[in-house]
Amino acid sequence: MKKTLLSLIIGSAALAFGVSGASASTLDDVKAKGFVQCGVNGSNLAGFGAQDSSGKWSGLDVDLCKAVAAAVFGDVDKVKYTPLSAKDRFPALQSGEIDVLARNTTWSASRDSQLGFDFRAINYYDGQGFMVHKSIGVKSALELSGAAVCVQSGTTTELNLADYFKANKLEYKPVVFEKQEEVDAAYSSGRCDVYTTDQSGLYSIRLSLANPDDNIVLPEIISKEPLGPAVRQNDSKWFDVVSYAHYAMVTAEEFGITQANVDEMAKSENPDIKRFLGQEKDETIGKDLGLDEKWAYNIVKLVGNYGEAFERNVGEGSPLKIKRGLNALWNKGGLQYSPPIR
Repeated sequence: MKKTLLSLIIGSAALAFGVSGASASTLDDVKAKGFVQCGVNGSNLAGFGAQDSSGKWSGLDVDLCKAVAAAVFGDVDKVKYTPLSAKDRFPALQSGEIDVLARNTTWSASRDSQLGFDFRAINYYDGQGFMVHKSIGVKSALELSGAAVCVQSGTTTELNLADYFKANKLEYKPVVFEKQEEVDAAYSSGRCDVYTTDQSGLYSIRLSLANPDDNIVLPEIISKEPLGPAVRQNDSKWFDVVSYAHYAMVTAEEFGITQANVDEMAKSENPDIKRFLGQEKDETIGKDLGLDEKWAYNIVKLVGNYGEAFERNVGEGSPLKIKRGLNALWNKGGLQYSPPIR
C-alpha cells in the first residue's frame, strides 16, 4: 500500500527494464500461455485479496484480475495468483514474474517515474487513517496527543503520521516495526493505542482481531491513496486492456447492467449499450484492444459491474461494511468515472 525504501533503491533498474521491455507485448504473451499471472496481497487482506482454506481467492483486487481474464479469454478461471509482500511486489512486476500487479497499491508520481510502471484505473480511492482501542475513549484523531502509535517502518505511512501530528501540534510515541504482521501483533497485544495505515486496510485488519468490536476506525483521512492495478511501462496494448477491464465494470454500473440482467440488456435498442455489449455490427473497440467484441459482456456476465464487486467484497454486503463514499459513481457524488467506451 505504501512505498518502501526498496522502491527507491531499485528505481533506476526499473527504468532500464521498462525501456528494454518495450518491444514485448504482454497481451500476446498472456494469450500464448493461456492465463493471466496476477500479483495479489500475500497477507490475506480481507476484501481486497485473500485466500480461503480451500485455496479460493476473493476480493476487489482479485475481481479485477478476473475481469482481465474475462476480457482476454472469456473465462475467469484463467488466472494464476502470485501472493506478494509489500517488499516483493515491485520486483515481481519489473522482472516479468507477474503480468499485472493488483495489490492495493498506491499510484504515485515516483512509482510512475522511478519504478517504470504505468497506472491509470483506480479501483479504490483510499487514504491513511487511524484505528484505536475503544478503551482509550477517543472519537477523533485530534484527541490522540500522547498516544502510542503502531506503524510500519520505511513507508510513506510513517512520514504521513509524523507530518500530521506535527501540523496539528500533537505529541505521540511511535511504535515501529518492519513487517505488517509485527504491527498487527503489537496493536493486538496492547503495546500501542493506535494503528495507522490505509483506512481500507484498517477495516480489514479489524476483522482479524480477537474482539473486532473493541476497536473503532476514526473518521479522519490524512492522505490521498488512490489504489489500482499497475503494469510495466511501454506496453500500451496491455495497459489499455487492464485499464478498460476496470472501466467496463464502472460503465456497466452506469448503464444499470448487472450479472443478472446482462443478457436482457444485450437486447436493448440503446446504441451505447449495444455498442458496449458488442451487439453493433460495426463495433471495433474489442478489435482495437486486441480482444473480441464480447469482451465487456464477458466481464459483466462473469464478474459483475463495479458496484456489485464493491458491495460483495468491501461494501455493506460484506463483513467490512465500508460505505461507497469517494468510490461511488461520479453521478452519485463519488469519483468513479469511466471514459466513454465508444
